[in-house]
Amino acid sequence: MTAERPVPTQDDVLGYFDTLSNWGRWGDDDELGTLNHITDDVRLAAARAVRHGRSVSCAWEVAVPEDMGRSTTTCPCAADMPGAEHMPKAFHNDRRWGYSSERLGITFHGNTVTHVDSPCHIYWDGTMYNGRPHSVVDAATGSAWAAVTAAANGIVTRGVLLDVARVRDVPWLESGQGVFPEDLEEAERRQGVRVRPGDAVLLRTGYGRVRHESGAGGGIRQAGWHASCLPWLHERGVALIGADTPQDVQPSGYEDVLMPVHAVGLVAMGLWLLDNCDLEACAATAADLGQWDFQLAVAPVRFAGTSGSPVNPIATF
Repeated sequence: MTAERPVPTQDDVLGYFDTLSNWGRWGDDDELGTLNHITDDVRLAAARAVRHGRSVSCAWEVAVPEDMGRSTTTCPCAADMPGAEHMPKAFHNDRRWGYSSERLGITFHGNTVTHVDSPCHIYWDGTMYNGRPHSVVDAATGSAWAAVTAAANGIVTRGVLLDVARVRDVPWLESGQGVFPEDLEEAERRQGVRVRPGDAVLLRTGYGRVRHESGAGGGIRQAGWHASCLPWLHERGVALIGADTPQDVQPSGYEDVLMPVHAVGLVAMGLWLLDNCDLEACAATAADLGQWDFQLAVAPVRFAGTSGSPVNPIATF
């Protein structure tokens, strides 16, 4: 118990692996998890959330080469290509064009790059979503279960921004401050919006403002979702959550569950996660229009067998 609110004990949070489990809910072979909440009707409703036609990105620009290994090849003219003399005859008819190309290496999991986590990203006791063993992930070929390619058709749904920093009347939440269900419902009340089944919920802590103003990135301590939000997200039928941090408040407050939102969310619920969003433009647009819901489109790259993908979520108001 804190001075303000009761919080679940560690045993309560460990119990979420059972009480919030979606294993078998959509069949034993389901890999979509909570994305099953996004039905055709939900997508149609999301389209109706577009009332102004204004789109904004919810992703950070990825610095190169700071966040990537980069190798660039440039060829001013096709005639300069190695082996050009061995190309088919038709190639020799037009060799005035040139090109540049890049080989990029990126580690997108972490606290910097905007990315989506698929359910195979986290295990608990060696098991991932819907009871599959960690052994279905192979070092050479990646995951044969619940990889990011399960969302190959994209994630298009109604997005709701809950600006908790604005609700608390602060520029940003301090590192280590958790967001609780009461904060979510107060944001709904003040913003005149309600989270519905199939929605994507984006949480603004204000960390994006810190990062824009100071250039800070990464770090271990952060504001974010408290574990007590997990039953709320389950009850509301939320399909996807995002935040301007890597989701979990850190420290989590639980010695044996360092990242309960990641662990319970991905493993038990099959809840897809959007880490490290930049929500400043989205929040400014929402405040300007007086509209806190929008159509959200997320298109993961179809990397075979991977546990996620860098993404550029687009909110259209």
